[in-house]
Amino acid sequence: MPEPADKSASKSFTTRLSYGLGILDKTTEHIEKLILGCSVLFLAGMLVAHIVGRQLFNQGIPGQVELTQISLITMTFIGLGYGVRRARHISMSAFYDQLKGKPRKTLLILIHVTTGALMFYLAWHAWGYVSAIQERGRTSAALQIPLWIPYLAAPVGFALAGIQYWLTVARNLISKDIYRSFSEREAYDEVPSEASPDNNAL
Repeated sequence: MPEPADKSASKSFTTRLSYGLGILDKTTEHIEKLILGCSVLFLAGMLVAHIVGRQLFNQGIPGQVELTQISLITMTFIGLGYGVRRARHISMSAFYDQLKGKPRKTLLILIHVTTGALMFYLAWHAWGYVSAIQERGRTSAALQIPLWIPYLAAPVGFALAGIQYWLTVARNLISKDIYRSFSEREAYDEVPSEASPDNNAL
């Protein structure tokens, strides 16, 4: 029998929504990988060049400490979204792990909605801080780099993390399985009970 029109339309909408969210997820992933990759390569190359310069020419790279700090700031905040994407962020799951089925999924959605909202709230405040620094014209001591440029990583990183949390919410709302991130399905093994045959065999 052919499917009802309303069910077919609902499935088509879900498919289009999942495709659109997937594009958003891939776009943010490329941004994160580009920024993180460039930061790591820049930091590694700069430190190698600094050490070689100190050993061979008795002079390192001017402002090496500032450049290292800027790279670490960038990697720390941009890495927020990437950690959420891979479900590698720290989580307090003692109560969550005791749940199964719909209660488990409901709690996961609630946690991600709340945490995503917190990330956007922090991004808004971080943007205000960056704007204040830009207006005051603050620069770094050695290289005179405008400080709003490296600190821009904070609002961007919080926003990327918020997007990932809410993408996870959307994925769980349109999928039957439980997802810890948009692309990572929850696949934790069940803890064996003490009375299981395998434990008795031991």
